[in-house]
Amino acid sequence: MKPKGFIDLEFVKLDIERERRKGLPEIIYAPGKTINQLKGIIKEFKKYTNLIFISRLTQPQFKILKKSYPKLKYFKISQLAFLGKEINANRGNCLIITAGTSDIPVAEEAAMFLEILGNKVERIYDIGVAGVHRITPYKDKIRKAHVLIVVAGMEAALLSIISGICPSPIIGVPTSIGYGASFRGLSALLGMLNSCAPGSVCVNIDNGLGAGYFAHLINK
Repeated sequence: MKPKGFIDLEFVKLDIERERRKGLPEIIYAPGKTINQLKGIIKEFKKYTNLIFISRLTQPQFKILKKSYPKLKYFKISQLAFLGKEINANRGNCLIITAGTSDIPVAEEAAMFLEILGNKVERIYDIGVAGVHRITPYKDKIRKAHVLIVVAGMEAALLSIISGICPSPIIGVPTSIGYGASFRGLSALLGMLNSCAPGSVCVNIDNGLGAGYFAHLINK
């Protein structure tokens, strides 16, 4: 009997019913996949969805895929690729904040994902606690946002500060930015999980896409 709900390409089992169950299709994670595998997945997915996302795609991989799929869009900083029609919904107001400039690539993964899905996104970058006075000019914008994403490495103290002044739900994204004792983001992850200010949740290290996905669900 032919199985239902997924397509078996031997090297991958494509979950073609995820969009029906979750509202968004399965997102293709590029690392570890060959170009031929990526091409095969895209070719099959095009039969079932108008929204195809590829995360953590390198620029050399994109240049090769672009030859087969000329309409494939690529956002270099976030390493996010998209094939399909962007949604024009202008829903919600998502504010994305980073502690430092080095956190921007992870933040942009969330931002681009949200914007493609029709969410209104604003950005405030580089207002970490090393210069905590930089937060003050943005207090009103922070308090008015419908949902916030706070991206920070090192000790990730910024999440607690933002959560202490904002009434809206906050999604923390710990990043692997930091020196040796940051343990490639583990200290930031533990810092966010141990935040004393209520009203925030935390995704995994460098998981901007996961934060964007969750913020999109809140905005819906």
